[in-house]
Order: sequence, then structure tokens, then C-alpha cells
Amino acid sequence: MTKAKIAVVGAGLIGLSTAVCISDSMPNCSVTVIADRYTPNTTSDVAAGMLIPHVFPGVPVHQQKQWFRETFDYLSGICNSSQASEAGIHLVSGWQIFKTVPEEKTPYWSDVVLGFRSMTEKEMKKFPQHKFGQAFTTLKCDCPPFLHWLEKRLKENGGRVHARKIEDLWELHSDYDIVVNCSGLGSRKLMRDREIYPIRGQVLKVRAPWIRHFIRDGDGLTYIFPGIHDVTLGGTRQKDNWSLSPDPRTSKDILSRCCALEPSLHKAQDVKVRVGLRPARSAVRLQKEVLVRGSEKLPVVHNYGHGSGGFSVHQGTAKEATRLIKECVVALEMSRWKAKL
Repeated sequence: MTKAKIAVVGAGLIGLSTAVCISDSMPNCSVTVIADRYTPNTTSDVAAGMLIPHVFPGVPVHQQKQWFRETFDYLSGICNSSQASEAGIHLVSGWQIFKTVPEEKTPYWSDVVLGFRSMTEKEMKKFPQHKFGQAFTTLKCDCPPFLHWLEKRLKENGGRVHARKIEDLWELHSDYDIVVNCSGLGSRKLMRDREIYPIRGQVLKVRAPWIRHFIRDGDGLTYIFPGIHDVTLGGTRQKDNWSLSPDPRTSKDILSRCCALEPSLHKAQDVKVRVGLRPARSAVRLQKEVLVRGSEKLPVVHNYGHGSGGFSVHQGTAKEATRLIKECVVALEMSRWKAKL
């Protein structure tokens, strides 16, 4: 039987994780990742990589929880293995704090992370401007190492990577049987999808090795996320802002906000500014589509639009995309069989 040839467009977190998931579970297919940008030049490289879910308004909560649980369990397996250091995955404990008591004191994901509980009165004294807090342990991916690890894993499975800018998915029709679209914001042009828009994020990467606990303001704007080699300070959520140029005033504001939560950050060194454009939608686009041009057909599986929540759900959506790809392969084999009759 002829191997189905699959092209994955996009080499950020979603593209690489989906490609690896396909190659892990469908060894009889060939997988090629095609993108014009690879690590360290992807949007994913800017992300903090913390597994704290963001809400997708257009996705049922039970689906979001499933994606998060599958991702958390997958990364926990890596974290508990000899691959953890190379993949840049580690556990980190800390606090999520609120200036007003939230209506939902226990979020839907509380039983997925480790040791979730309300903060004690003694703990809250560290944050006198806040009224309520949650303590828990979660996972963090240091992004460039994790993307390198995924690419290495793909190649070990026989997959390939190819540097090329795709202007139209039909360019791939003659060489591939199925296309997986993980192009993020690129889908505005590739698919004429006007539902996807950028949310500009500016962060600081600093050296502050004494910071061991994460701190996240409940509004999601201010956060301190310690990694293996640096600490990510954030941030911004600027809808429909396409600028990739660092704003010095924003950097000053971020540092001021983070120092208000953790005064020792005034001593942080090697401050680097990074900017990325999150590919946001009301819901992740995770579906099959058959593009038709004359008598030609091109099966496409879409997996994009994760916004700020990609790291928290990437493995869950990769598994769902892989299931859809399997359906496409079955349909392809059926059409080939009928053509022989």
C-alpha cells in the first residue's frame, strides 16, 4: 500500500507537536513540516510556556479540559523521564492572585494541576493589594529547547522539515496527499480567515535565579514565570496590534508591575525584550475541509487559532487533529481502491 504523504504547514508549537503526534501514531505515513520560520524565530519562542489554561469562548468547557488534561499528562511523562532537561520541561509551584474574589474560586482545571488549593491568610500577606489567591504546581516548557526537542523527535520518527514559504495550499497538491494547516496568523491569507487576529504580547526575559515560584495576577496581564535559564516577565494583550517592534515604555511598565509583586526583581540582570503576535480566535479551528479546484481535491485538516493558550492544550489539539487525519487517510485509501476497480 502506498504511504500517504502528509504536509504540515507551520513549525511553531502547534505545527511541530501535531507533526510528532502524527508520526508517533501513524508510522505508515510520511510527514513533512514546511515553514518559512523555525525556532528561534517563531511566535512560540516568545511564549512563557506555562500550563495555566486560557478560556476559549467558542469551545465547550469539557473539551477545553480534555485538551488540557491530555497535554498535562503528556508533558508530565516527559518531565518524569531522562528527556526532561533536553526538552526544557519542569515543574514549578506558585500563586495566582486576585484583587477581588472571583466568582469561580475553583476553576475547571483545578484537578488537573498538582496540589491546587486556596492560599492561606499568611501567604496572602506577601500580596497586600490582593484579596484572594490560589496555590498549585504546574508544568513549564522552556520554549526554544522544547521546539528543538520536537523537531528532533520528528526526525527520529522518519519525518522531515523543509524551509519554504507557502502562499497557497494548492502549491502542495502535486506532492502531498493531505495538508495539515497549522499556520496560525498565516491563515488570514492562506484561508482568508478573517476570524483570526493578533494579540500582541511583549515580555521581558531576565536573569534572576533566586526566583523559584511563579506569580500570576488573575487578570493574566502581569506575571512572573521562572524558567530553567531565565525568568519571563509579562506582559501585554494588545488586540489587533501587528507591531513586532519593542516599546520601551511598555517594557518599563512591565518591570514596574512585576516589581510591585516581587520587589527583588529590581536586581534582575540581562534584561531582553521579546515581542510575539498570538494567533487568536473565539475558538480553535480544528476541522477537516476538502478544497476543490476543478476536478482536483485537496484534503486539509486545520489546527490553528490557539491565542494565548497554545502551550496548555497543544497535545490535546494535536491528538484531535491526528484523529481527523486518520479519517482523511481512510477516505484516501478507499478512493484509491475504487479507482482500481
